[in-house]
Amino acid sequence: MRFQPGIIRCAQIDERKPATVGRFLAKLHFLAKELLLRWGRCRRNRERRAHLSREDLSRRQSRQCDPVAIALTHRMKSAAIVLAFFAAAQAAFSQGEALDKLVNDFWTWRAKYAPFTGDDVNRMERPGGMRDWSQASIQTRRKDLAGFEARWKKIDATHWPIPRQVDYRLIGSALSRVRWELDINPRWKRDPNFYIEQTLTPIAEAFLVPGPYDETRSREILTRIENIPSILQQGAANLNKPPAPFATVAIQALDGVRDRLRKMSKALTMLKEADLNGAVERAADALEKYQGALKEKLPSLPQQTSLGRDAYLFFLKNVALYPNSPEELLAMGRQEWNRAVAFEANEKNRNKDVPPLKFADNIDNWIKDAAAKELSIRKFLNEQGILAVPDWIQHFILRPMPEYLRPVQDFASMVDFTSASRLQDNGCRYVTEPSPNAGYFLRATAQDPRPLTVHEGLPGHWFQLCLSWKHEDPIRRHYYDSGANEGIGFYAEEMMLQAGLFDDSPHTREIIYNFMRLRALRVEVDVKLALGEFALEQAAKYLQEKVPMDPDTARQEAIAFSTGPGQALTYQIGKLQIMRFLADARMQQGEKFNLRAFHDFVWKNGNVPIAMQRWEYLGTTKPEN
Repeated sequence: MRFQPGIIRCAQIDERKPATVGRFLAKLHFLAKELLLRWGRCRRNRERRAHLSREDLSRRQSRQCDPVAIALTHRMKSAAIVLAFFAAAQAAFSQGEALDKLVNDFWTWRAKYAPFTGDDVNRMERPGGMRDWSQASIQTRRKDLAGFEARWKKIDATHWPIPRQVDYRLIGSALSRVRWELDINPRWKRDPNFYIEQTLTPIAEAFLVPGPYDETRSREILTRIENIPSILQQGAANLNKPPAPFATVAIQALDGVRDRLRKMSKALTMLKEADLNGAVERAADALEKYQGALKEKLPSLPQQTSLGRDAYLFFLKNVALYPNSPEELLAMGRQEWNRAVAFEANEKNRNKDVPPLKFADNIDNWIKDAAAKELSIRKFLNEQGILAVPDWIQHFILRPMPEYLRPVQDFASMVDFTSASRLQDNGCRYVTEPSPNAGYFLRATAQDPRPLTVHEGLPGHWFQLCLSWKHEDPIRRHYYDSGANEGIGFYAEEMMLQAGLFDDSPHTREIIYNFMRLRALRVEVDVKLALGEFALEQAAKYLQEKVPMDPDTARQEAIAFSTGPGQALTYQIGKLQIMRFLADARMQQGEKFNLRAFHDFVWKNGNVPIAMQRWEYLGTTKPEN
């Protein structure tokens, strides 16, 4: 850098390159450094003058009384401040770049190694190919995680703007989730159902994307079938005295698996028959062998399924970012249970003379009715100023279940929320012929499609995920947290009830209140299963009697919540967090509060834990956790 009269030039900077934050900081750094050097020279000159006689000093001062020099000398005094400020800014910029690089590296890694689960919200786009759950692969995952954790801890986000601090916390939560999966709740070595999810769930998920399938997708489906024997062999080696209730569930889930896979294979006309049949038979052999080994070991397996309090607290604090203790969660759930039962009782009394809802008479009429009601929900949201629905958003529909999907429908949630690269497609729930004997949720949907559409589709999960997948922040596009996602889905149900969507159907309001009973009970079931106060079958019976609901659905719920602690309570606790957030925002903003703007923020950031959203939106105190 060299100075000329009235001009400052940075010789080290190429002016032809586009302006960037880093380049701007570099310029300021050079400038501040030069100013600091000149200030130092002036200071040394003053020190030398202190030893001169008054006469010599007077002569020198008369020669050096240059107004420009004096002005520059005064400016030198602020140079240190400028240098310190921009050095800190440059350090912060470097730290921000470190976070962005960590984010990119972690999500690429996560897409490759994240386990498949029975949940639908946390699905992601993954690279194709064979998957490996050997001990060596698990050790590699641990090593990779330790590297990510070390990089995250080196970043100091203390003085960042709140949105960036939130991003930093999100990555910490995502890393804690991997630690939870590998070491705190290591289902890979304590739950036989885990390997059903790593073998049959990937196949069911692949079929959720509507056909026909091109060569690449057909090859990936075949690869997933061919991968089954090696994964089960690795699983058998990894499992270490899994709880007997978990083994029992896995044994029952695999009953008739060969026949189911053959039916699937027969219906898959788009794949080459010779390749497919051989892969299916080898997969069936491996699955039956896995089931047989579990049956043989079953009498010697322990009965305890709970992880214990310490593990549960790790999940609540580090993964879900909840500020609450298990006892506080139980109290919140009980209060909401009382509220739901009271409201349902009042609604039923009000509607005692109203004719019951009719079941859909056939699948075609059911699908048409659901499509018409989805359009009415979209119109209602916009006209009532509840939530903005962009024009680019497609539709959430019911779709007939393909024959090749039916045999494996028990191994995944039958909902297609699309994905970040499929925003041009409709979201859907796959259904079979409507029946009064269907499970709890589909029975309600056959009476009125709107409650499930509101939760799963519009304005629920599918709509929220579509908005989040277009988020400009890559951290918030990829991060997921059931506490926010399921909280929004459940909140949407009562939001639409209070807004008047169901005013035309009194018995549909009863369905909403009964859904509320279930979600409140899930809190108690989740906490007590995790702490060992409920056994799996006890939890299933409790749900069956208290909701009430059919035995099969109650048991499926209890199984899912026992093997995945912390998920069942997300509906109720997430909803309560949103309601508190809304109340705080309304009180802070007063008459300036805009409900649609509030909801637009919550939905766009719907993958972000509600405590983090509240902190960012209100900009006041840090979250309690």
